Amino acid sequence: MRAIVIDKFGGPDCLVYRDLPEPEPMPGQVVIEIKAFGINHAEMHMRRGEWAEAAPVSGIECVGLVKACPGGEFPVGAKVAALMGGLGRTINGSYAEYTRAPASNVALIESDLAWADLAAIPQTYATAWTCLFRNLEIARGQTLVIRGGTSSLGQAAINLAVNAGVRVIATTRKRERFAMLEELGADRVELERPDLSARIAEAKRLDAVLDLVGNSTILDSLDMLRRGGRACLAGWLGGLDPIADFNPLLQMASGVYLTFFGSFVFGKPGFPLSDVPLQAIAADVAAGRLQAKPSHVFGFAEIRKAHRVMEAGEAGGKMVVVLS
Repeated sequence: MRAIVIDKFGGPDCLVYRDLPEPEPMPGQVVIEIKAFGINHAEMHMRRGEWAEAAPVSGIECVGLVKACPGGEFPVGAKVAALMGGLGRTINGSYAEYTRAPASNVALIESDLAWADLAAIPQTYATAWTCLFRNLEIARGQTLVIRGGTSSLGQAAINLAVNAGVRVIATTRKRERFAMLEELGADRVELERPDLSARIAEAKRLDAVLDLVGNSTILDSLDMLRRGGRACLAGWLGGLDPIADFNPLLQMASGVYLTFFGSFVFGKPGFPLSDVPLQAIAADVAAGRLQAKPSHVFGFAEIRKAHRVMEAGEAGGKMVVVLS
């Protein structure tokens, strides 16, 4: 099979095409014929050598057809999505014609959506849904700030929150993106800045913050919350540097909650992928209730181009690769 391999750590040119053996069927795992896969910032960090783990074949998600499933968890030929469970980190991932994923990290996702549209859903929407409805426990009528709203995860979170009757205030670093976020349903858009808590009218009265900018803004996000409010850290658009000299005694308000979600836990006890309603999300996308169209669609031979667009901050949403 053709696969895209990280030849060495560095820029997009470090992604090279090679012929590799197809993955063999194993009990408890599913061999998937990949039809399309999403592009994620995690794969950029893996390519650069900035992630703790990186498999030779990158890619943390895909959609496709079941080729083999020795344990019988899924019928051969079924349309499925797969995400994380070591994909691209500890086992070869989805930048290939075939991959093998743990059955616990595979979900049926029958839909008439085109493969490109279907590939925009799994990782992004599973993560956004879990952050909103499990970690933040967001509810209809509440007010939520989404920092990093123009990212693919941010856009998915806006879609899901607005569809659930939540008032959303989104942030972006670029004024020219305000209209896009308003079209997604954001009630208001604010310019992203490190001291947003001092500039937002709802400070100290907000129910929740989904922080996708990361360690550089999470303490400021906590300062926006009402007593009992929740902040979820789930992205690092601002970089991977840790919070310097974090002292909760001096830097956290009393009575607020800080939570974290990393999608690498999907498939582990307590975080079953079956908890995420991917089938219902795909149905909402097909019905037009969620706007999940990919911002860019690339061919398999264009992986370096896709990574350059991502690295330049020009994605504007979810990018996907389709295998012909």
